[in-house]
Amino acid sequence: MLATGTAQAHAFLDHAEPRVGNKVGSPPREVTLWFTQKLEPAFSSVTVTNAAGDRVDSGKARVSGNQMSVSLRSGGSGTYHVNWHVLSVDTHTTEGSFTFQVGQ
Repeated sequence: MLATGTAQAHAFLDHAEPRVGNKVGSPPREVTLWFTQKLEPAFSSVTVTNAAGDRVDSGKARVSGNQMSVSLRSGGSGTYHVNWHVLSVDTHTTEGSFTFQVGQ
C-alpha cells in the first residue's frame, strides 16, 4: 500500500513580525513575513506604507527560504499597511495585506 500526503499548492502567510493587527510603541526597523512554502526571490515583494500613505520600505525585499523581510524608514505613528505578493517554488502566486499600529 502506498501512503499519500496532501501537498500545499500555495505559499500562504503563516505569521509576521510585527504581528498582524498588533500595536507597537515605535516604528519597527523592518517587517518580516513567514510563509507556508519556500519563495522564489526574484518574483516576491513586499511594500509598507505609513498612515499618510507614504512608502516607508527600502524597496528591495530579502528572501531566504520561506521568509521575506524588508527594512523600514521611520514613518511616524498610526496605521501601517503591509502588502505582499509572492511566488512559491511550486510556481503558484499569492498576495495579501495586513495592518499594524505604531504609537502609544
